[in-house]
Amino acid sequence: MTGLTNTNRHYGAVAILLHWFMAALLIGLTVLGVYMSALPDVGFDKEKITLIVYHKECGILALGLAMVRLAWRVGNVLPALVRELPDWQKVVARFVHLCFYALMFALPVSGWLMSSAASIPVYVFGIQLPDLIPHNEYRFQLLIEVHKWLGYALIGFILLHAGAALQHHFISRDNTLRKILPGSHL
Repeated sequence: MTGLTNTNRHYGAVAILLHWFMAALLIGLTVLGVYMSALPDVGFDKEKITLIVYHKECGILALGLAMVRLAWRVGNVLPALVRELPDWQKVVARFVHLCFYALMFALPVSGWLMSSAASIPVYVFGIQLPDLIPHNEYRFQLLIEVHKWLGYALIGFILLHAGAALQHHFISRDNTLRKILPGSHL
């Protein structure tokens, strides 16, 4: 049975829960972001505005969970990578994880900055968050592009990460994926 905290061999229940919940949330936010940005920008589109509100609230939730996840990560041992892994893959694995953490913070912050620059309030659980920067149309347009490209980067890293996990599980047949699966016993 998996304990709450990580060991040298396996992620603990809290890390596993945070990993899979964040994965689902970030994939959902990405799919929603791509879908709603494809909707037309004509007049007052109730569907698009509703989706943007949900996207922003879930984005702020993702930011809060990223803080929790980082705090948990710092306070827990990191399970060792499989011994058979070549050094270059160990470097790439660590780099990809660092990029995920950077994106888990950069995406919601860039979205919040974007809303602030447009003077569009950001709410979470019904509480209005303060603007991070004053209204500025140029910054708003720039931050739209930044947020979009960070989203594309996230898609790329998700595909790379999932592909590597599946390669380890089905081709290399090592314990890499099993360490983060709920209920797996090594």
